[in-house]
Amino acid sequence: MFWGDAGRRARRWSTLVAAGALVTMLGGCSLFAPHTGPLSASTGTPSASSTRTPSASAPGSGSLDGSATPTPLVPEPESTPMPSPTLTQISAGTVVAEGDVASPKGSVHFHYRVVANGDATFSTQFSGFTSTLPVPVSATLLDLAPKVGDGLTSHGVGDHQLGGPTTTAAAPSSAALEGVGHDPSSLGTLVTYSSASSDPSIPVEIGPDKVLAVDTVRWSIPVRQSNVHPVEGAAGPYAYGVVTATTASGAPKSYLVAHGDRAVVVAKRFGISVQDLVWLNADVEVFGQQQYLLEGTTLNLDPDSL
Repeated sequence: MFWGDAGRRARRWSTLVAAGALVTMLGGCSLFAPHTGPLSASTGTPSASSTRTPSASAPGSGSLDGSATPTPLVPEPESTPMPSPTLTQISAGTVVAEGDVASPKGSVHFHYRVVANGDATFSTQFSGFTSTLPVPVSATLLDLAPKVGDGLTSHGVGDHQLGGPTTTAAAPSSAALEGVGHDPSSLGTLVTYSSASSDPSIPVEIGPDKVLAVDTVRWSIPVRQSNVHPVEGAAGPYAYGVVTATTASGAPKSYLVAHGDRAVVVAKRFGISVQDLVWLNADVEVFGQQQYLLEGTTLNLDPDSL
């Protein structure tokens, strides 16, 4: 009787061990493995639907397939035709800076003014130049102000020789401001300096490139007019970014793209069309048919910055 009970117990243990081994073996099969994503019916491999891509039904989702490539931002068809964006340049002859120059010792005098040419360029006009110095005198615009008596290491923008010693005022003259774009206001200093040749007989204080006068330029550049007027709206799905700068009038000037932002929704947030957004950001690129913007991109919203 004792041996019969022991035998039955041994057989039960062997049956449990065998069952455990079978479960372990089946655990390695895909049918019993933990489910990790959609599977293809034929191969058991992840299907295309398991790749994370931006979805219009999932606000804030902006993940893209690693194979996604950027494309230029293209305006979407509008139900109502929108006018083309425009920007009016500052009218020709508009004076944007003006002043009188007199060297500290009274040797040099002249008047200057900076005027718009009407095509997003500017020129400096000089008049009434007189000088009692025995060397030619020039003027230039710089962003950083030197001191009288310094030697110039750069001739700046709009460098122009005014003339030599005079008995009467010299004829008016002018110089183009090249390479400054539509806003030359970073050039805060007009420097008058000696353009003498290297002659040892010339006193050091009026020698080559010696600064004779330093004058602060006070700019008054009007804002160029446009028919595009972005107005900041509330953040929301697909337009969660932030305005990072505003214009002097308080209008949004730049926008930092957030994760999942779409071009069409960002444009609507600021009350402009995608066509306007393309015009303001000619080089911006997007991803996918829904035109997702790249997170961290800064968009221009100010027509006067173009």
